[in-house]
Amino acid sequence: MATIPVYRWRLAPDGLATRRQLRALGLRPGGQDVAAQVERPRRRREPLVAYLYRVEQAKPVRPMTPAKWAALAKANAARRVCPECRRDAGYVIPPSLGMCTPCAFPEEQRAA
Repeated sequence: MATIPVYRWRLAPDGLATRRQLRALGLRPGGQDVAAQVERPRRRREPLVAYLYRVEQAKPVRPMTPAKWAALAKANAARRVCPECRRDAGYVIPPSLGMCTPCAFPEEQRAA
């Protein structure tokens, strides 16, 4: 089993990028293996690790199809519907409440 090179934070050579850096360039790893990793030291905990990929082997991001756009719109719309009153809240319902604000905090409780 071959080990991959490990670099300290901000000391990786040019030509290597993280997934987020590739995405900012309009690229994706495209099935290639991890080329190296970067470690950011932290106090009293294990270091943060980011995997690096070769930029020259990266492939362009696949474009969104109309079906994918429709599925994404449907999923986002479902996050806005209150399970209690079944109305569109006009915003994404917070998971901490699990329902829209008027259902979570009815007028009777606010007046008291």
